[in-house]
Amino acid sequence: MDTDVLDTLKLALDGGGVTVPESGTVLFLRAEPGPVLPLLPRDRLTCQQTFKPPHDALKAAGYTLLAPGTETFEPAELTLILPPRQKDEARGLYARAMLAAPEGGVVLACLPNTLGAKTAEKTLGEIAGETESLSKNKCRAFWARKDSSVFNTALAETWVAADQPQPVADGAMWSRPGLFSWDRVDAGSELLAECIPEDIKGMGADLGAGQGYLTKEVLTHCPKISHMDLYEAEHRAIVCATQTLEAFSHVTISWADVARDVPNNRYDFILMNPPFHVGRADAAGLGQAFIQAASRALKPHGSLYMVANRHLPYEATVAACFKQYEIIEDSGGYKVIRADRPKRPK
Repeated sequence: MDTDVLDTLKLALDGGGVTVPESGTVLFLRAEPGPVLPLLPRDRLTCQQTFKPPHDALKAAGYTLLAPGTETFEPAELTLILPPRQKDEARGLYARAMLAAPEGGVVLACLPNTLGAKTAEKTLGEIAGETESLSKNKCRAFWARKDSSVFNTALAETWVAADQPQPVADGAMWSRPGLFSWDRVDAGSELLAECIPEDIKGMGADLGAGQGYLTKEVLTHCPKISHMDLYEAEHRAIVCATQTLEAFSHVTISWADVARDVPNNRYDFILMNPPFHVGRADAAGLGQAFIQAASRALKPHGSLYMVANRHLPYEATVAACFKQYEIIEDSGGYKVIRADRPKRPK
């Protein structure tokens, strides 16, 4: 999370126009560890976070967390939001927060200006009516008070409905706004699926499995696979993957931080299309961490099949983690890498 966003959110609470209530529940949606939390009453604070790494960090720090699939909230006198980038997902979050807020309850959000903070404030105003804001650190904190006389309940409910899991890509998978390539099949995943040999067999895993498309394609065309374990850090994807793979009994789907939660020495093969963005910037370290996790999770003679954008510098990490590798496909801006026999620490 951009620390400037958290600092600006803190300013709104620390003399900037929003008062922390002396009683009643405080809710923090998509909460992140940082300077905002000490301003909030821990005994009355409930956090929500669907992404596994910050969820685990908040839990380790002793904060109360909603169950990750919770999408209907209890009334809160103050609700803080760190909005997601995707428009329909963000609208759904604003709408759920405002629908749950009691009369006079405040919903406060913050975004960097580069991610459309001014537009986001207008979006909140579409359902809430009047909004207020402050700008600092190239970010904008904005808030609205629940006033039933102007609150647009019908529009809020429409936004919630648009943010539900739904079939996409002519039924190729289930998805929802905010997930990677949420409304279409990702071209990289499609290319990787085409490169998996039909005689692949044994126990497999899909790291960063998203909506489950890749596993569905492989299980459909590779009858010798005995079982697939899917690992995904964004809980919003779990129900989608479950729907996508409804026809297959030999799958297990886990909400997991791939860098920490995948068991060692378990799999005959691993598939992955690893994430490589933090915000709008490339972050090759994410994919490198996935490669390292895959090498630990594979059996001594196991194989990794992965796809990545051509420009991403993964080959050195693959060479450090595996005894041999090759690029088996290079087209459409993507490369598919097969790596065999993970190296074990001596």
